[in-house]
Amino acid sequence: MAKEIERKFLISGDAWRALATGTTYRQGYLSTVKERTVRVRTIDDKGYLTIKGINVGATRVEYEYEIPADDANEMLDDLCEQPIIEKKRYKILHEGLEWEVDEFGGVNQGLIVAEVELESEQQSFVKPDWVGEEIADDPRYFNSNLIAHPYTQW
Repeated sequence: MAKEIERKFLISGDAWRALATGTTYRQGYLSTVKERTVRVRTIDDKGYLTIKGINVGATRVEYEYEIPADDANEMLDDLCEQPIIEKKRYKILHEGLEWEVDEFGGVNQGLIVAEVELESEQQSFVKPDWVGEEIADDPRYFNSNLIAHPYTQW
């Protein structure tokens, strides 16, 4: 069984911007019930279908499969809950771990978060200076919740 152990934080300042180039992501949800989410995503010219279980602490099951990009785009436009999530993702190495910084656009413009995936919930790590408050347990920041309650409407 695939598991994801992830910690999520708000960003503090702009120092991270000089460390990476962003990649455009479009993603939408076919299901956003808390017990499971089903996500469709495009990254550049590739499509993905992802199924995630409910969070238990910072851990949840996750399955991801590559699908044809044309299928993903059709699902995003015709089947997914609206609005879809638009963001640029920046991947930054720090102290041996890869941090993903998501800068949201569209109805979530202004939201910038950083995530780091860990091997265990007890794994220690060094936060970069540009990482601020932890929000891993705040459901407002779950991508699946940003559809019904966009950041610009908080």
